[in-house]
Amino acid sequence: MRKIIHIDMDCFYAAIEERDDPSLRGMPLAVAGSTRRGVLTTANYEARKFGCRSAMPVFKALELCPHLKLVPVRFDAYRAESARIRSIFGRFTEVIEPLSLDEAYLDVSHLRSSASAIAREIRAQIREETRLTASAGVSSNKLIAKIASDWNKPDGQFEVPPEEIPAFIAALPVGRLWGVGGKTRERLAAIGVQTCADLQKLDRIELARRFGRWGLELWHLCRGMDERPVTPDRTRKSLSSETTFSENIVVLPALIPPMRAMIEGLKEDLVSKHADRVIRSLVVKLKFADFERTTAERAGHALDHEVFAELLAEAWKRGNNRAVRLLGVGVRFEDPKSEAQLDFFG
Repeated sequence: MRKIIHIDMDCFYAAIEERDDPSLRGMPLAVAGSTRRGVLTTANYEARKFGCRSAMPVFKALELCPHLKLVPVRFDAYRAESARIRSIFGRFTEVIEPLSLDEAYLDVSHLRSSASAIAREIRAQIREETRLTASAGVSSNKLIAKIASDWNKPDGQFEVPPEEIPAFIAALPVGRLWGVGGKTRERLAAIGVQTCADLQKLDRIELARRFGRWGLELWHLCRGMDERPVTPDRTRKSLSSETTFSENIVVLPALIPPMRAMIEGLKEDLVSKHADRVIRSLVVKLKFADFERTTAERAGHALDHEVFAELLAEAWKRGNNRAVRLLGVGVRFEDPKSEAQLDFFG
């Protein structure tokens, strides 16, 4: 049986700031870009009580919490602390899959001790050596372990044994499943699906008809089935967002509003999941009505709307006025082993 642990540091960036400056403790605190046009990279639990959250614009956070204390991003400090924590993981297993600076999967299937006991010891060593707290989820696969790590936050852990997975997953809202975002939730809600138990009532054929190949994945996920291995040294090379239009777009200006919305969504994902990565280039992809596709790319370190607009115009021109059925925007990352981190939301 596989034994998977998901470790998630509690308000990692904010917790480091509070540890290094005790005067910040007990007040609503957020780590953010240097201007009101920036976004929050994280908010502590006091700030979250006011509705502040990661990827929220600074001006919006200040409207919700006027006395919010803002501190600048210090990625060097966060990376150094992340390296210390990862070295603790390495005392227990070499099968470590980092997701970001503050979370990772660990496969401890080869160890005799229970996964819960190992998770408790890892959390204890993190607390002792860094004066930071971590939460953990324990189960037999990555999907359930990640969900479980949110169950007893902060500074707690939760285990879902294999025999309890069916009951555990059935009661969950479908939004807790990996890959199920706002649009998918809306489509599922429109057919009366709110929980995984509801989703389990749809057979594979129906899910495939409605969602294509992703529907077959949903069939497994809503039952708590996840065979993905813990992959050491996993480094993501790019991040993108795509949308397929219900009706083909026939004029270039009509692509601008959805592209702007997608860029903002991309920005949120970068802040919340990949804040330690350096952007190498910006990318726009178009798929035309005849299914031919083209990609325009340009070097850059910031999510510049004007650059994306220029790339869109370049890609559109290649289509010779063909209608567009799919639009994608994205970034390619630098190799983290060779490049220093830049704060692209400063």
